[in-house]
Amino acid sequence: MRIGLVTVMTSLSLGATLAEAAGVLTIGRREDSTTFDPIKTAQNIDLWVFANVYDVLIRVDKTGTKLEPGLAESWEVSPDGLTYTLKLRDAKFSDGSDLTAGDVVFSLTRIRDDKGSLWADPFKVMDTVEATDPKTVTIKLKQATAPFLATLAFPIASVLSKKGFETLGPEKYAETPIGSGAFTITEWRRGDRVILAKNPHFWEADRVSLDGVEWISVPDDNTRMLNVQAGQLDTAIFVPFSRVAELQKDSNLTVHLDPSTREDHLLINHEHGALAKKEVRQALDMAIDEQAVVDTVTFGYGEVANSYVPKGALYYYADNLKRPYDPEKAKQMLADAGASDLTLNYVVRAGDEIVEQTAVLLQQQLAKAGVTVNIQKVDPSQEWDMLVAGDYDVGVNYWTNDILDPDQKTTFVLGHDANMNYMTRYNNEKVKELVAAARTEMDPAKREQMYTDLQKMAKEDVNWIDLYYSPFINVSRKNIENFYQNPLGRFFLEDVVKN
Repeated sequence: MRIGLVTVMTSLSLGATLAEAAGVLTIGRREDSTTFDPIKTAQNIDLWVFANVYDVLIRVDKTGTKLEPGLAESWEVSPDGLTYTLKLRDAKFSDGSDLTAGDVVFSLTRIRDDKGSLWADPFKVMDTVEATDPKTVTIKLKQATAPFLATLAFPIASVLSKKGFETLGPEKYAETPIGSGAFTITEWRRGDRVILAKNPHFWEADRVSLDGVEWISVPDDNTRMLNVQAGQLDTAIFVPFSRVAELQKDSNLTVHLDPSTREDHLLINHEHGALAKKEVRQALDMAIDEQAVVDTVTFGYGEVANSYVPKGALYYYADNLKRPYDPEKAKQMLADAGASDLTLNYVVRAGDEIVEQTAVLLQQQLAKAGVTVNIQKVDPSQEWDMLVAGDYDVGVNYWTNDILDPDQKTTFVLGHDANMNYMTRYNNEKVKELVAAARTEMDPAKREQMYTDLQKMAKEDVNWIDLYYSPFINVSRKNIENFYQNPLGRFFLEDVVKN
C-alpha cells in the first residue's frame, strides 16, 4: 500500500507534454512519488519508479519467479551459508562515474544502520560488508539466512553513488538521485509528474528504445482512463475493475491483466478499544462476505483471499481457514465480547473508486452484525500518515510482494518490526519468534511448515482481514509495445517500444 501527494491534471497539459516528446512514454498513475531515497519508503508508487532509475545487485526476472544477474554478474555462497561473494560487472552511474564495490558497501550498510531506514530489520543479519577489491563485495552474515539473495533483489537494496550522496546530501539526493538504471530523473514536479530521461551510461543502454518516461499524477480514476482513451496518455495503471470490459472493446487500446502478488485487506488497529480482543476481530471477519466483495467490487476479476501470503507465491497455504459469512453469529460473538455497540472509524482515500466501493459495501455488511461504520474520506496524501499515527480503526489497503521469498511481507506484517506490523499494532510474541526462526531455517520442508503455521496463527488472531487477490490491471495504446508489469510489480520500461 503506498500513497503520495496528488493533483488533478488537465487534458490540455497532458496533450501538450505528449506532443512535445514523441519518444517519451507517458504513464498515468494516481499518486505522486514521495521520495527517491530507497530506505525511506514502503510505497509501491515509489518502488515502481526506483526499479528503472536505480539498479540492484540481483534482479527478479520477467516471470517474477527466479533471480538473475544485475549489477552483480555472478556470486558465490559459502557452504555454511554465511559468506556471499559478489563479482560486479563494469557499470557506471548516470553522471558517468564508475560504480564500484565501495558504492555497494555504502548502500547496503546504510540500509542496516541509518536511523531513518524503514528496512533495517532484513539487513541486520549482515555482520560485515567489505569491498575486497573495486569489483568484489564480500558480505558475511551473523547466521545463515534463507531469503538473503532474494532480499538483495529488493528495490530498497538499490545501489547509490557514495560520492554523489555525500556531495548532494540526503535531502537533495532524495529528489534528484544518481542511479545506474535505465533512466535518470531530470525533474520532479511535486504533485504533477516525475520526468525521466534515458540514461546513456546504463550498462544495457542499447536495450532501451525510449528517450524518456513521464510518470504523471492523475488521481481520479475516470479522468485517467479518459485521458488514455483520448490519446493524451500512452498508458495508465490502476485500471478500475468496472472499466475493464469497456476498455477491452476499444480497438485503440490493450488492457493488460498481468499476474500479480497483490492482496487487498482490511487493516485493523489492535490498540483501539474492543479491537484489541481477538474475538471481536474474528466476529468482524465473519460479518464480511468476501465473495460478495469479489463479485461486486472486482467484477469477478479478483479471488477471495484466505492468507496474507498471495496465492501462487512461495509457501502459500491453500487450505488456510476461511471463516463462513454469518452476520448473526458475528452479532452474538460481539455481544459476548461486550462489543454489541461497536462503532468504527473507517478511513478511506478519496478518489479511489475501488476503495470507496469497498467501504460502502463493508459498511452495509457490518451493519447486519450491529456494527456502525463511519466512513471518513481523506486526501490520499493524508492516509499513510494517519495509519502511521494510529489515527484510524479500520481501512482497506493492499500489498504486493517486493521479493520472491515470503520473509519480507511476513516480517512487515507479523514480525513486530519498526512498521508496527503494517500499522495494525498486532502483537503476538509467539508469532514474532516464529517469524525470526523461519528466516534462518535452511531446510525447505521445515521452513514451509513454519510459514504454514504462521498463516494459520495470523488467521486465528485476525491480524487483519484478508479480502481478495487480483491481477495488475493496466492499459496502453496500441502503438505501445512490451508494456509489462511482473508479479512483483516491476515495470520493464527498458523494453518498451513506442511506435
